[in-house]
Amino acid sequence: MPATTPRRSPANRRAFLTATAATVLTSAGSATHAAAAPATGRPAAGRARPATGDEALAALLEGNRRWARVRSRHPHEDRARRVALAHEQHPFATILSCVDSRVPPELVFDQGLGDLLCIRTAGEVLDEAVLGSLQFGVTELRIPLILVLGHERCGAVAATIDQLRTGTRAPGHLARLVEGIGPSAWACRDEPGDWVDHTVAAHARRMRDALRADAAFRPAKVVAARFDLDSGRVRVLP
Repeated sequence: MPATTPRRSPANRRAFLTATAATVLTSAGSATHAAAAPATGRPAAGRARPATGDEALAALLEGNRRWARVRSRHPHEDRARRVALAHEQHPFATILSCVDSRVPPELVFDQGLGDLLCIRTAGEVLDEAVLGSLQFGVTELRIPLILVLGHERCGAVAATIDQLRTGTRAPGHLARLVEGIGPSAWACRDEPGDWVDHTVAAHARRMRDALRADAAFRPAKVVAARFDLDSGRVRVLP
């Protein structure tokens, strides 16, 4: 006799269809979740985290070229990135920069959430809190690069030079900035040209050299750079 397919009662057919639909929906939902959820512990969605100071510097300069050409990609700003970083972070560079509102590191280097550890003080002046924050990046987060970023037309540098010219003491806590920037300004006071611009570069180098001389920062590459407000370009200083 030919084989026959067992007939299901209406109740059984309804149960069968309900179970089948639930299985399909569950499988589809699982596949969607797997596709959307980032891999845990992944430092940067879609690309490898720079492992060395040289690689980190190259990534920063590449991003800055995009910014200067007005071709920024604005990476790592989506929900998946926020979820991936909810419990851990893996920034690949530390930026010590001025507080100037025209010099936001994530924009200047075209980086996104979790890419940079940014420490900002007027004129990149160092103090114990700044040094501790920098060491946190090197020791705890294993960041391979520290970049000290000075910038064109720095107001903190200009104010310091005005104080040095007039001899008028800066009021309140501003005196601490003058104390921090003053030695850099005096070191280049006899150079021809723009005293403020010379001091911007000299001070970034001086902060770089101070960090290089500190054993706490030797695991990282430490460089100094200058940001040009007009062109948007960052230039590494010798």
